[in-house]
Amino acid sequence: MKSRRRSKRILVSLIIVAVAIAAAGGVYRMRKVQAAVNPPTARARKGEFAVLVVCRGELSVKRSVQLIAPINVPDLKIVWLAPPGGHIKAGEPVVRFDPSSARQQLDEKTAVLRQAQATVDQAVAQARITAEQDKLDLASARYQVERARLEASKQAIVSVIQGEESKVDLESAEMKLKVQEATVNLHQASDTAKIASVTQQRDKAQAEVDLANARLKEMEIKAPLEGVVIYQMNMSQGWMNRQPFKVGDHVWSGAPLAVIPDLSTLRMEGRLDEVDRGRVAAGQDVRVHVDAFPEQTISAQVSAISPLTLVTFGEWPPVRSFHVYAEVQKPDPRLRPDMNGSMDVITGRIPNAISLPGKAVFTRDGKPVVYVAQKDSSYRAVNVEIVARNPDEVAVRGIPENSLVSLTELDLEKK
Repeated sequence: MKSRRRSKRILVSLIIVAVAIAAAGGVYRMRKVQAAVNPPTARARKGEFAVLVVCRGELSVKRSVQLIAPINVPDLKIVWLAPPGGHIKAGEPVVRFDPSSARQQLDEKTAVLRQAQATVDQAVAQARITAEQDKLDLASARYQVERARLEASKQAIVSVIQGEESKVDLESAEMKLKVQEATVNLHQASDTAKIASVTQQRDKAQAEVDLANARLKEMEIKAPLEGVVIYQMNMSQGWMNRQPFKVGDHVWSGAPLAVIPDLSTLRMEGRLDEVDRGRVAAGQDVRVHVDAFPEQTISAQVSAISPLTLVTFGEWPPVRSFHVYAEVQKPDPRLRPDMNGSMDVITGRIPNAISLPGKAVFTRDGKPVVYVAQKDSSYRAVNVEIVARNPDEVAVRGIPENSLVSLTELDLEKK
């Protein structure tokens, strides 16, 4: 009796499981049939069709200014930096260095300059005193010559001995005058040389003071144009430990500290395949899409194309491609260099074209077809002619506008 009940329970359980499996299979078949009857659809649109060449790239700038640490300035230490990536106006400070060492050097050079100036003033004053004394001595010597000449002129009225003495006195006075004139010339040359020497030392000290003042002014680097600040890598600790410059870093002379790109020269730099090179030319319109702002379409225009293929090492193996540059006409303030994105180069425009999503066109017997919905909710395969093709959209002939087409391939014969 118990064995019969147990057998009945097992039988009932097996029946329940079979019913459940059959129900699940029925639901699956029903959904499959429903998907075949009601596939995802799209409307055929009539309007201008833009033939595109799509390529990936990144934003760059045509012009940028590099900020370099002062040259021949020892002991440079960063004490303040403008916020990295922040917007900055022309003339605003970007980097400040510790000015204490430069000020100490300026004080030392100023003291040397003052001493050199005092030496120059002393030499000039001494030369004036010597010149005045020489004038007095020269005047006295000339007076003695004139007096001796006057005495010699009395030779006719005095004795012969007195006349000869007067001649000797005149010659002696003339010799003393010549000696005094030579002494004056020697003093002038000596004073001039001494003043020139101390003046040269003073000028050297002045140059050192000017250099110290210039170094003190270079303790602050200002932005030469409006843009954003991008700090360079500090390689002083090796390539593996490189990091952007920060407050507290010691900087070597002439080190590249930062770059300020000119955002008014923003452009998209794309990589163009060789098969598309012949379709792209300068002056064509471009639609730029930046990954950071996918909802925004930016207008641009092709400005240049590289004459030769360039190697891109961003992926492996390296890719050789042409580089196409599109100038952004109205740059958005949020855009920054090196942002990734894509560019749609408009190589042609077809007016009044019937356009469909690319996945609405299928191949049947080697010909392109689309599945058009009928009034009775059925679908009919219609052969079409491909006029132009974009990555996500195609322009066709053979169906009217506003036609409802299937986005999945349908097996109408089996249905």
